[in-house]
Amino acid sequence: MEQAAITSSVGVAGGVFAPGHIGELTRIVPFEMVDDVLATTRAVQRRVRLVPARVTVYLLLAGALFAELGYRQVFDRLCAGLAGQASARPSGSALRQARQRLGAAPLRALFDLVRGPVATVAAQTRWRGLLVVAVDGTLLSVPDTPENLTVFAKQRCNHGSGGYPQVRLAALVACGTRAVIGAAFGPSTTGELEYADRLTDDLRAGMLLLGDRNFAAAALLNRFAATGADLLVRCKSGRRLPPVARCRDGSFLARLGTLTVRVIDAEISIVTSQGSRTGHYRLLTTLTDPAEHPAAELIRLYHERWEIETAYAELKSTILGGRVLRARTPAGVEQEVWALLVAYQALRTAMTDATDSLPGTDPDRAGFTVALSAARDQLVLAAGVIADTVVDLVGVIGRHVLAQLLPKRRVRTKDRIVKRAISKYNARGPAIDRATYKATISIHILTTPLTPPDPP
Repeated sequence: MEQAAITSSVGVAGGVFAPGHIGELTRIVPFEMVDDVLATTRAVQRRVRLVPARVTVYLLLAGALFAELGYRQVFDRLCAGLAGQASARPSGSALRQARQRLGAAPLRALFDLVRGPVATVAAQTRWRGLLVVAVDGTLLSVPDTPENLTVFAKQRCNHGSGGYPQVRLAALVACGTRAVIGAAFGPSTTGELEYADRLTDDLRAGMLLLGDRNFAAAALLNRFAATGADLLVRCKSGRRLPPVARCRDGSFLARLGTLTVRVIDAEISIVTSQGSRTGHYRLLTTLTDPAEHPAAELIRLYHERWEIETAYAELKSTILGGRVLRARTPAGVEQEVWALLVAYQALRTAMTDATDSLPGTDPDRAGFTVALSAARDQLVLAAGVIADTVVDLVGVIGRHVLAQLLPKRRVRTKDRIVKRAISKYNARGPAIDRATYKATISIHILTTPLTPPDPP
C-alpha cells in the first residue's frame, strides 16, 4: 500500500526562541515590537534561559487565546507545529518563574502600542465625521487566594461576602470596530467613575463619546468635554435641568457646571407581534446645533453604546468562557489582564483588516468566535508567523471571517432576562417567553422637559 508523506515548512525564530509566536497574529504583534517593549521596560533576560522573556510574552498572549488551559498545555500548543525546532519542555515551575521575572510592565507597554480604534475605511465607524466611541465598566473574577484577597474584594451579599474576588475594568471602545482605545482596571472597591476618569487622556477632538446613566455626573462630563471630545450620555428622566434656551426641534439647552449641554427628551415605542411598550429617555449632548445634529438621529445613534457591551461579552464569554482568571497574585492578575486586552485587540485588528478588503462591509458583521477559532488553529500550526515577501493583509483568519460573515442586523427586541440562572429552578416562574421578536420602533421628541424647571 502506498503512503503519502505531507511536509510543511514553518518560519519561526530558532532555538529556545522558537515557541515565541502566536501564529498568524504574530504579524500584528511582531518580534520587533515585543523586543522593543522588553528593552524599554528593562525586562530582557540577563542570560538566555529555557523560557526567554520574548517567549514568555507570547506565552501570556497565547494563554489568553486558550483560557481553558494551564500554561504548560499552552506551551505545548506553541510547540505543536514546530516540527522538533523547540527545545526541551519546561516545567510548570519554570513557566511560573518566567512570568514572575517578566512582570506586568511589558504587557502594559505592548497594549499601549496596539490599542486604538483600528484603521478602517468603513463609513459605519463614524457619524457625521465623528468617531463614535463608548465608555463602560465590567467585572472580572480572579482566584480566591489569600494574596488576591489583600487587593481584590468579593461581592457583598446579605450574609457578608461571596463568590470570587473581582477586578473592575473600565474601557473606551470604538463602537464601529469594537477595538479598545484605552483601559483602566483595579480593585472592584474603586468605583466605575474613577476608572473612567483615568481614560480622559484617551479622548480626543473628533470623537463622540457615548455613556449610560452612570456617567452623567456633572464633574465627570466637564472633564470629558475639556478634552475636545463631544458627548452623548443618557441621564435619569427625572433629573432637574432648568432650561436656559429652547431649540426648534423640542430639545433645550441647560448648564452642567461650566458645560452647556443640549437636553433631548424622547418617548420611544417598541411594537412587536406580542404587544408594545413605551419608555421615556433623556439624553445629554454637547452637540448643541439641532440643524447640524438632529435629535432623532442622536437618539438612534445612542443605541451604538451597546457595542461596548458586546465587546465585554466577547472578552468574558467567548474568550474566557465565563471562567475565572488564572493568576493567583495581584501582580499576576495585572499581567494577565493586559495580556487579555492585547490578544483581544490583535483579533479585532485582524477582523477589521478582513472586512476592509470587501468595500462597504460593516465591521460588526465579522464573527468574533470564527476569528478566535481560526487564530487558535493557526497558533497550533505555527502558521503565518513570519510574513511572506507579498504581504497578505487578510490572511487565513480573515478568509475564515469573510467566508462566515454574520447577516446584517435586524431590528429586534428581547427583554434582558437570565436564561440560565444559578439555580436549576426558574427564578421567574415557568411561563417565561424566551423568544426574540422582530420589532418596529418609533421615536417621538418631546417638546417640553419631563420635569419642570425649579420655580424662580
